[in-house]
Amino acid sequence: QVQLVESGGGLVQAGGSQRLSCAASGSIFTINYMGWYRQAPGKQRELVADISSYGITTYADSVKGRFTISRDNAENTVYLQMNSLKFEDTAVYYCNFVVGGRQYWGKGTLVTVSS
Repeated sequence: QVQLVESGGGLVQAGGSQRLSCAASGSIFTINYMGWYRQAPGKQRELVADISSYGITTYADSVKGRFTISRDNAENTVYLQMNSLKFEDTAVYYCNFVVGGRQYWGKGTLVTVSS
């Protein structure tokens, strides 16, 4: 089993920055995929950014140029650096890992951006 623990959420003012972390523990050999998703109130969960085992990244258009995803393979951790935050970035952020062909989700961390 693999457990994911997110940290770094909270309240931030518009224009500010925040860094999210998600660390995996358990039976881990290779993490094939790491991603961040978010779900705002009344909306569907959406992809924010992801990074492959080769380091290839993709971003939602709404966060390009403001968010940066990175990974530390030695620590089985993925990060999401969020800059120039906007009110519409308010959501619960979830990390998502694919390990050995199985998908795992974190419990989510709330990011609230005050306008």
